Amino acid sequence: MGALTAASDIEVLARFGRALAAPIRCRILLALREAPAELADALAVFRTRLSNHLACLRGCGMVVTAPDGRRTRYELADERLGLALDNLRTAMVAVEADRTCPDADEKGCC
Repeated sequence: MGALTAASDIEVLARFGRALAAPIRCRILLALREAPAELADALAVFRTRLSNHLACLRGCGMVVTAPDGRRTRYELADERLGLALDNLRTAMVAVEADRTCPDADEKGCC
């Protein structure tokens, strides 16, 4: 793997990490994985706060907008992101069950 590809891969993973860094953004992504929905009502979040997090997710390339009459519908940018979220979630649940994260108790990283 060349240095340019590695740098590109690192940036992609860093954007994914930024997208998942806030629990509300994780909730948004999981909700969109199921189906486009009225997010403010489904997540019980103020629209202003939701809008800020959606802007972050758009900036990270995780969600896209589509006009829907006078409203804007948000969706995952690619259906594979839903699969990636499912895979990451199940992998982390398995790690948590095994407590194989060596720094979990010592540094509080997990």
